[in-house]
Amino acid sequence: METAEEFIGNYSQFKIDCLQGRLIKYDNLQEALVELKKVYEIVEIGKSFLNIPIQAIKVGSGSKKILAWSQMHGNETTTTKGLLDFLNFLNKNREIDVVKEIFRQCTLLIIPMLNPDGAARYTRENVNKVDLNRDALNLHEPESKVLRKCFEDFKPHFCFNLHDQRTIFGAGERKFPATISFLAPSMDAKRTVTKERKKAMQIISAMNMELQKIIPGQIGRFDDSFNINCTGDFFQAQKVPTILVECGHFPQDYLREETRKFFAFSFFIGLRSIATGRYDQENLEDYLQIPGNEKSFRDIMLRDVVINDETVDVAIQYSEKIKAGEVSFEPRVESIGKHLNFFGHEERNCSGKEVKKIDGTDLIENDIVEVILLNKEKLSIKSPDIP
Repeated sequence: METAEEFIGNYSQFKIDCLQGRLIKYDNLQEALVELKKVYEIVEIGKSFLNIPIQAIKVGSGSKKILAWSQMHGNETTTTKGLLDFLNFLNKNREIDVVKEIFRQCTLLIIPMLNPDGAARYTRENVNKVDLNRDALNLHEPESKVLRKCFEDFKPHFCFNLHDQRTIFGAGERKFPATISFLAPSMDAKRTVTKERKKAMQIISAMNMELQKIIPGQIGRFDDSFNINCTGDFFQAQKVPTILVECGHFPQDYLREETRKFFAFSFFIGLRSIATGRYDQENLEDYLQIPGNEKSFRDIMLRDVVINDETVDVAIQYSEKIKAGEVSFEPRVESIGKHLNFFGHEERNCSGKEVKKIDGTDLIENDIVEVILLNKEKLSIKSPDIP
C-alpha cells in the first residue's frame, strides 16, 4: 500500500472505527487502545492538571527517533484519529517492505492526547485556560512539562507537531480549501534555514508531492513567523527538525473523517522518507512553492441579498458547541458587506431577494441563523449532520 490510491482505497481495513467525529475524549482513546496494547508498548509519561494519565505509544526499534504529539489543543482531534489508524495500518501490514523498514530504521514515540482535560471539555486550552502551544518556554502547565521531559529524555531526531485548523483557510488565492497544511517552523526571528530546518522542509516536500496526487491544490503552507513560546519553534531552535501539520477542511467533511485519511497517508510518507533517507533528495524549492494559507473561506456565502434596500453579501461561519454530549455546528452571521472577498464552502446566489430573520427583523452581524426568510420564504441554513 505504498501508493496513495492503495492506502486510501484500503483505509477501511485499518481504520479505528470506535474513533468517530470531532469529540475525542480520554475514554474514547482508551477504547481505541485496547487492541493496540496487544502489539505496542504503551506507557504513562505523566498526568494532566486534573490527574488524567498522559500516555505515549512506542513503536519500532531503529536508531532514527521520531516524537509526535496530538491533541495539544483538546478540540483538535483529527490527527489523533489518523495516528491510531496509522498504527493499526503498520500492525496489519508488517509483511510489506516499507513497513519493515520503518520498524527497523525508526523508533516512534507517539503521544496521542497531550491535553486530556481540554479534550474532555472540547476546548483549545487546558483546564487552566492556558494554550499549551504558547507555553513552550515558560512551562507553566503540567502538560507542557510532560512534553518537555519526554523531549529531553527521548532525544528525538525529528518531531511532528499535529493540529487542526479552522475551515477559513484556503491553499493560496484559488478556490481550494487547505485540507492539509504544513510548516517547517522558524528557529529564529530571521527565519534562518538551518540544516535542521532544511530537513523538515524536505520531508514536507515528500509529503506534499504524494498528497498532490489525491487532493491536488488542497495543500497549504502555514505562516512561519517566529515565536519561541510555540512548541514547534522552540524544538526547532533546539536543532531538532520539526514539522507542523494542520488538518483542515475537505468538502462536506465537517467531521474530518476524510481529512483523517489524508493526514494518516501523509504521516506514512513522512516516516517512509525518514526511514529510507530519501527526503535528502527533495528540492527545497518544492517546499517554498507550496501556496501559503489564506483566510479566504467562510462556511456559507449568501450572494446578492437585499438588506435595508442595499444589495450585499452575507458570510456565515459555524461555531462549534457541545450539545447533549456531541459537537454541534451553530451558524452565525460573521460579516455583511458589498462584494465580500471570501469563497464559500457552500455558495448560494440569492438573486436580489430580500433577507430577514425568521421573526421578520433585519439580519445583522453575530445573529445565529438556523432559518432565514428570503422574500418571506423560509430558507434553512443547515448545520453539518452529526451521526
